[in-house]
Amino acid sequence: MQPSGQRTLVTGGAGFLGSHLCDALIRRGDDVLCVDNFHTGTRDNIAPLLGHPRFELLQHDITLPLDVEVDRIFNLACPASPVHYQHDPVRTTRTCVHGAMNMLALAERRGARILQASTSEVYGDPEVHPQPESYWGRVNPIGLRSCYNEGKRCAETLFFDYHRQYGLPIKVVRIFNTYGPRMYADDGRVVSNFIVQALRGDDVTLYGDGSQTRSFCYVDDLVGALLAAMETPAGFTGPVNVGNPAELSMRELAECVLRLSGSPSRIVHRPLPPDDPKVRRPDIDLARQALGWQPTVSLDEGLRKTIAYFRLLLNA
Repeated sequence: MQPSGQRTLVTGGAGFLGSHLCDALIRRGDDVLCVDNFHTGTRDNIAPLLGHPRFELLQHDITLPLDVEVDRIFNLACPASPVHYQHDPVRTTRTCVHGAMNMLALAERRGARILQASTSEVYGDPEVHPQPESYWGRVNPIGLRSCYNEGKRCAETLFFDYHRQYGLPIKVVRIFNTYGPRMYADDGRVVSNFIVQALRGDDVTLYGDGSQTRSFCYVDDLVGALLAAMETPAGFTGPVNVGNPAELSMRELAECVLRLSGSPSRIVHRPLPPDDPKVRRPDIDLARQALGWQPTVSLDEGLRKTIAYFRLLLNA
């Protein structure tokens, strides 16, 4: 890890993942500039940092140009749950594409290293399983999820074109399902859905027959991967998968949440949403090799911490 004292920009820094990254950067000694338009982020997530002498908050939408002095840029700004990114799909695409262009232009002006938070959604509903970085994906370009899927794919294109055309030092990280404290109760992601429904004693909603699979990485592990990726040698650009390769079905996840929360809720079935991937699991061989990283937090441990967070949130 590089010496402290550099100035690091985190776009989407008041969001779920961005706020945890800001915490980690402050702990290691960076001066942190958190940029967020508060479309989905919240001041509550960064409240403990607001009085810190090395933390600065700037309310700004990255679809508009930005000119600040920075050494590192983590571009995390974008709604990441289907409920949020489908609410205003045009805005989602603009954030992915125009936002990436503006941050790349800033990085080029300032000679900064820049990391793009891409997503496993670039693989779409995959025909290759698990998904290696060499897989080009199977995405519906006109579907309900395409504002996010194709937006992130275009952002990756822009990053690599800036790298090839201008020699810009880039890192591209494809993030698989991540969970933990500071997720939003109403964001439509399966972990938060299951936990909130279980804690309220409501029916736990399982879409389809529950056989579709995902892999879940605890947020602290994921932040460690982002930090490691940013500091890889200049010749390493990615893309690199980061996530937990432990795969389980949605039914298994629901049963795990019910067990750990002690909830009396029952599982009910609803129709599967359009373009919902049947399987999703990262091949993380490259992350192990290039980043020296792999997840360490077990699902039970991570879910216990997340359940405890939501229990406090719902009782507040």
